[in-house]
Amino acid sequence: MSVTAPAGFVAGGAAAGIKPSGQLDLAVVATADARAVSAAGVFTSNLAPAAPVMVSRAHLAASGGRAAAVVVNAGNANAATGIAGRANAERTAALAATGLGASSEEVLVCSTGIIGVPLPMELLDAALPPLVTRLTGDDAAATAAATAIMTTDTKMKQTKVDGEGFVVGGMGKGAAMLAPDMATMLAVLTTDAAVDASALARMLRDGMARSFNAVSIDGCTSTNDTVLVLASGSAGPTDEGALAEALHGACTDLATQMVADAEGATRVVRVAVRGAADDADARRAARRVADSALVKCSLHGGDPYWGRIVSELGSAGVTFDPERVSVSYGGVTTCRKGVAAAHDESAVRSHMAGRHVELQADLGLGTGEAVVLTADLGPGYIDENMRTS
Repeated sequence: MSVTAPAGFVAGGAAAGIKPSGQLDLAVVATADARAVSAAGVFTSNLAPAAPVMVSRAHLAASGGRAAAVVVNAGNANAATGIAGRANAERTAALAATGLGASSEEVLVCSTGIIGVPLPMELLDAALPPLVTRLTGDDAAATAAATAIMTTDTKMKQTKVDGEGFVVGGMGKGAAMLAPDMATMLAVLTTDAAVDASALARMLRDGMARSFNAVSIDGCTSTNDTVLVLASGSAGPTDEGALAEALHGACTDLATQMVADAEGATRVVRVAVRGAADDADARRAARRVADSALVKCSLHGGDPYWGRIVSELGSAGVTFDPERVSVSYGGVTTCRKGVAAAHDESAVRSHMAGRHVELQADLGLGTGEAVVLTADLGPGYIDENMRTS
């Protein structure tokens, strides 16, 4: 159970026909009584945001951080679709609002899929109204919603974090175009904690910084990135610190699932940089390594080629002294003070052959540190992305 785990929420999924496969492609998450509650969102940093991103931003601003429902369609991004695309996103919100008895501004919308193709509103006109009448709070409904938002994902992604007297639930999608500052990924979080919209927004931003924004698959930032959270308040007042940690935990769980499901990936890689001049430098350095196609190819081949790590660190635009840097794989140091270090090669090979790889770099300059999750790069990624998808 995910988005319906916290009290006060219902969900559902349907096959509208947007995906050629005929699989589930339309999801709704709503408050059980269609009442608007505290809500917050974080959206793509791409300067070409999709229509649903623009509409959801506007709706949150107009409602003062309140929402009663989220509608997500998969198979069509409704991006690069102009004025008509925005009108279709607004119409999607209106269709759901009418069925729920809510205001259009209280409905948030998300889309994911192919860019540049008009959203087939005739399919949504037919599928969305009946879907909003079938929403329930059971596990099957949550599973249907989480399944419906998948595109190139191979696994459904859900999460549940139990707090002291409250619950945080969530669902997400994403398997490529994942980069720091978010990329093609969507997540809808729910909680039954009582919290005002401004505090909820702050908690979400903080949780994002240490989770979704610390993930990179291919360095590409999408037009449709969205993370939303709704708080029903059914559990009553909650300690804000505890809620913030629970939100961070849910975000981290979903982000980790996305990396594990990366297109064509065989390894989940934790890139940890320490000893930087400050945390900002550490983040830039870790992202540089995590985004490197050369490093990713080495990881796919199980090759602990530390020279590529040093090269990327030196080009990251951070304070750097090659005579102080060290590189380790799985805790085994292969480079010390910028040159090769004697090490147990069999131990490194064994670590590199596993599903989870730990890559550490110490710049030897200060106390700055950061972690980025990434994956290797192999033929499967090319096979998936050499055609429109």
